Order: sequence, then C-alpha cells, then structure tokens
Amino acid sequence: MTRTLTTLEGLHALYGEPVPAALRKVVPQLTPSYRAWIEGSRFCVISTVGPNGTDGSPRGDDGPVVRVADEKTLMMPDWRGNNRLDTLRNIIRDPRVALLFLIPGSKTTVRVNGRAFLTDEPEVLQSFEQRGKHPATVIVIEIDEVYIQCAKALMRSGLWGRDDAETVPTVGEILAEVTNGEVGCGDYDATYEEKAQPRLW
Repeated sequence: MTRTLTTLEGLHALYGEPVPAALRKVVPQLTPSYRAWIEGSRFCVISTVGPNGTDGSPRGDDGPVVRVADEKTLMMPDWRGNNRLDTLRNIIRDPRVALLFLIPGSKTTVRVNGRAFLTDEPEVLQSFEQRGKHPATVIVIEIDEVYIQCAKALMRSGLWGRDDAETVPTVGEILAEVTNGEVGCGDYDATYEEKAQPRLW
C-alpha cells in the first residue's frame, strides 16, 4: 500500500522552511518588472476550478497573450476554439484562477493568482480586434498575487533546447485511437495547420 501524507505537519516536516526569497518575491500587484515580463509573454496556461473538477488551458496570441489594464488587472481575449468552454464555465461558477506565463528561451516563469470574470461588452471586444475578428468574450483577471517561479523545472527539462515531437503520438494518431479510426490519423496531421490558419482568431 502506498504511504499517504495526510497532514500539513507531516508535509512540512519533510521539507522544512521556505527559502526566504521564495516569499519576498510575491507582491499583490504588478511592479514595473513584472509588467514588462507579462507584456512580453505570448503564451500562458490558465487554470480554473469548478464543480466538475479542474481545467488547465493553454492560451497564446500574436503579441502579448494578455493586456495589462492596470497594476491589478489583466485582460485576456477568448478567441473561438472548439467550444468546450471548460475554462469559461468554471470562471462563471468559481472565479479563482491561476496563470503561468512562459517566454521561449527564458528559464523563468511568472505566476499570477487571482479572481476572474467574463465580459462581452462590445467596446471591450472591439478593442481586441485581430484581422477583422473579435473575441467572443474577454476574461478579466483581478490580481491577488504575482511572482516569479524558480527556474529549476525548465533547467531540468531542457525545454527550450530540444525537440521531442517525433517521440510521441500525433494528434491524428490519438484521435484515431480514441474514435476507433473514425477521426484523425495521417491526413488530419498533414492538413491541420493549413486548415486552422483562417480560424486562429
């Protein structure tokens, strides 16, 4: 039987006290440096929680993935995708969100925790126009805390210095497996990026 930790005391006994810098780096709003970092990020993962479980969704854009409205507020356009709406449904039911921002080549990541709501205010949607298109909604994130994350995870993984795409199944292969061949496989992979281009925004 696997040994299970069930108390905070037991957990803390294994790890000891936090490194002081790990606590001092946390601030309740964007500083100039944190703002510059986030405005330089084209990709993040937004995590949410709801009555049906948790969701972590990748988000990317041609330019900053979020707009900094002020030192306490970020705005993220929700471009149309597969219409699962897992993230958006969760936000409506439970506003807690966590974001992890990455920049290619940087071993640093920046984390934001806070609360979010959705808006479909026409003027807000229009302000995010891309190639004549507008997002269906905008996620407005109210920051509770922001902090850099230790670089060790990206150092260990060598994330930016390798290309392992050939070592894992493709999306087409996965779809073919889970749909008994009804969807996916070679043609799906060969044509996906071309077909997706008109629907990126």
